[in-house]
Amino acid sequence: MTIGKGRQLDEYQTFHREMAASWDAMGEGGPTLAALAALCARALVRRLDEPQTIDPIPLSAEAMAILYKARNRGVIEVRGVKTAFEAPGRLLAVYIEESEHQTVAFRSREFPEITIKFFDGFCELCRAGLILHHLHRDFTLSRQGFEIARTIDPLNIQEPLAMATEFGLHDH
Repeated sequence: MTIGKGRQLDEYQTFHREMAASWDAMGEGGPTLAALAALCARALVRRLDEPQTIDPIPLSAEAMAILYKARNRGVIEVRGVKTAFEAPGRLLAVYIEESEHQTVAFRSREFPEITIKFFDGFCELCRAGLILHHLHRDFTLSRQGFEIARTIDPLNIQEPLAMATEFGLHDH
């Protein structure tokens, strides 16, 4: 049985449209953001299925710094800067709205490991159920995330807090 050239062309064009869409999504961090959303969803379902515990959750210093900075508004965005010239500047990083006019970023173009450590800390928070995913790049603290964040003593996490870059909300 042979397939007509028209059908082959349609399948070829469909494949390339799908690949182009996938490529565009990857350029926006789509697969990683989808994975983070899935981590948050799994933690949410797990919390609904299991009784609440009051056991402390072991977290890295980077995760604690993210919680602490997000304690007031709880609004977190994970994004990269596609237009950055150097690769470390394009990495996905954690941005936190400290206030209506102030944002904090945990990223370093000079030392990419800093960006990676804080991104990993954010993943910890997602797995622990302390973060909720909303839309695309938008996340917030969960109720438990707010509760824990407000108990953190900044003196215990001075080093990771010093790695934050602060700027006005529309300066990024």
